[in-house]
Amino acid sequence: MINKKLLNPQSIAIIGASSDVHKPGGKLLKNLLESNFTGNIYVVNPKETEIQGVKCFAKTEDIPTVDCAILAIAAKYCVETVDILANKKQTRGFIIISAGFSEENKEGAEIEKSITDIINNVGGSLIGPNCTGFLNSNYTGAFDTPIPIINPQGVDFVTGSGATAVFIKEYGISNGLQFNSVWAVGNSAQIGIEDVLEYWDETFTAESSRVKMIYMEKVGNPQKLLKHASSLVRKGCKIAAIKSGNSSAGSRAASSHTGALATSDVAVDALFRKAGIVRCYNRQELATVCAVFMHPDVKGKNIAVITHAGGPAVMLTDVLSNNGLEIPQITGDAANELLSHLFAGSSVANPIDFLATGTAEQLGKIIDYCDTKFDNIDAMCVIFGSPGLFQNWDVYNVLDEKMNTCKKPIFPILPSIINVKDEIQDFIFNKKRINFPEECVFGNALAKVVNAPKPQPENIDLPKINTDAIRKVIENCENGYLGLKEIGILLDAAEIPRKQEIEVKTETDAINFARKVGYPLVMKVVGPVHKSDVGGVVLDVQNEETVIKEFNRLIKIQETTAVEIYPMLSGTEIFVGASSETNFGHQILCGLGGIFVEILKDVQSSLSPVNKDEAREMISRLRGYKIIKGVRGKEPVNENLFAEIITKVSALVQAAPEIAEMDLNPLLGTATNIVAVDARIRIEKNKLTEY
Repeated sequence: MINKKLLNPQSIAIIGASSDVHKPGGKLLKNLLESNFTGNIYVVNPKETEIQGVKCFAKTEDIPTVDCAILAIAAKYCVETVDILANKKQTRGFIIISAGFSEENKEGAEIEKSITDIINNVGGSLIGPNCTGFLNSNYTGAFDTPIPIINPQGVDFVTGSGATAVFIKEYGISNGLQFNSVWAVGNSAQIGIEDVLEYWDETFTAESSRVKMIYMEKVGNPQKLLKHASSLVRKGCKIAAIKSGNSSAGSRAASSHTGALATSDVAVDALFRKAGIVRCYNRQELATVCAVFMHPDVKGKNIAVITHAGGPAVMLTDVLSNNGLEIPQITGDAANELLSHLFAGSSVANPIDFLATGTAEQLGKIIDYCDTKFDNIDAMCVIFGSPGLFQNWDVYNVLDEKMNTCKKPIFPILPSIINVKDEIQDFIFNKKRINFPEECVFGNALAKVVNAPKPQPENIDLPKINTDAIRKVIENCENGYLGLKEIGILLDAAEIPRKQEIEVKTETDAINFARKVGYPLVMKVVGPVHKSDVGGVVLDVQNEETVIKEFNRLIKIQETTAVEIYPMLSGTEIFVGASSETNFGHQILCGLGGIFVEILKDVQSSLSPVNKDEAREMISRLRGYKIIKGVRGKEPVNENLFAEIITKVSALVQAAPEIAEMDLNPLLGTATNIVAVDARIRIEKNKLTEY
């Protein structure tokens, strides 16, 4: 647990304070003095006797005991200073803004570790080093600006980049977004983003902020993030996050389809989705999503677009419609009645366009009808700017009033940030409202929020499988790809239906099997990874002559150790796979199978464990879902069985975390049955994945 003396200190020392407010030590003190802090403030600088009106001490040894210390001194002096504070001054909260630590070189990393060890030994808490600081309702311990006006129901923001925090705050504050706390964790030597999430989760009460914002450049502890983020969302919080530094598929060598598709960034996507986090990709999007979060929940997908300007309404309608939201047509007696209150030429069909000459009174009428008389509307977006011919005070006053009284959410889009600057500033800073200045940025954010994933349940039930049989295979095999026999045992133990095949090494054995099971047959090489690429797959073998001819051709293909033969099956080719990603656990993937895995890359993924509800949702998100459902008279794939196999693969990798990569590709699916036709499983015992 984070030490309360960091969060709510009664005394604070700034080591390296300065009279120059253009230096971090000077700006730190200025921000602290201007914050809500009412406790004792001590400053240390050997060259000064008073700084910004505060008595200055020459040495850290000279100050009284102090709860929290903020260091703005060179890295090489930090170890000794922290030791004095921790062991002689009973300091338990530390913020180190100085740079020159692990982000710079090996020596800096050693200094950082020494500092962290000292703080850990006394049960203290550290933010940084190499950070801009921390602020909450108790004090401002940061050297950057802008400093937001603190609102207990504002956004809680944690970031791995102080500079990014500055730019996000600037954009958010200028549009009315309010903050409750800002944690710039820098190098995260002790407290990282996952630790802050843990603190938010474990201290959550009815009074806690419901909106959490995250900027991260690495996921240090995925399982911890998943645990606490999903817990917060289940408690009623909303979380939006940027994870920058996306990896490309080419950054790792992978021999299976699953390995090529299951990149680190795919794992991040899966992690965020499973946690219920809305993933964003830039600062503007992150701040806008959190601004949407600050409004009442949208209970459905039917949106009214209310405007006095046609173009922005059309663009917003396109964005919303293209992202799965509906702009339903409004008709009937109530619509005709509303139209009678508007100027000639207006339209209420949706978008509701009440023309450039529309009045505040008309806007109020439109909002009232959408709120109480149009049952097919769940939320309203109001676009209202000005060409510079008139002021908008009355319009924005009505908008504010209706946002107070309406049952349905209203989102204000006020684009005229120059023409009616004063009115918008009043709307934001006096009425405490949020403005969405650009309709398409807002539309994408609203769609992300409405389509936000549900977090994983607290407890996930997986199918019962034969763990003993699975562990026996794993414990007795070597690293690398398993043989057909071992794969068969694992699939049978997980109750995954599979074809009945045989490996043959002689022409005679091939002929005998063909005579036993009949035709048509499939013949494949055993050994080469991508069989089709080397001409190692033969379908629809109809007679003994072809068996002999193809066996003798296949067995000569480079790296081939045997030929696999099995009865030919039919159905839609689908795919299920698993891949171990360091720290994340196993990704479970599904999609259309065969060569389409590589060509279309139409796959969905989640992190194991995956229950049946989540598996069905993965299937439904596939772009090729209509193929699964059956199109143009083609037989559908049994979605229930497809989902069951996904959960069984999840159960299998839970029982055998040594599975590094696994492909069931293809599975052949029909309306009544799904059978694994080809499977590859690679074991890597030195890369165990903890759950």
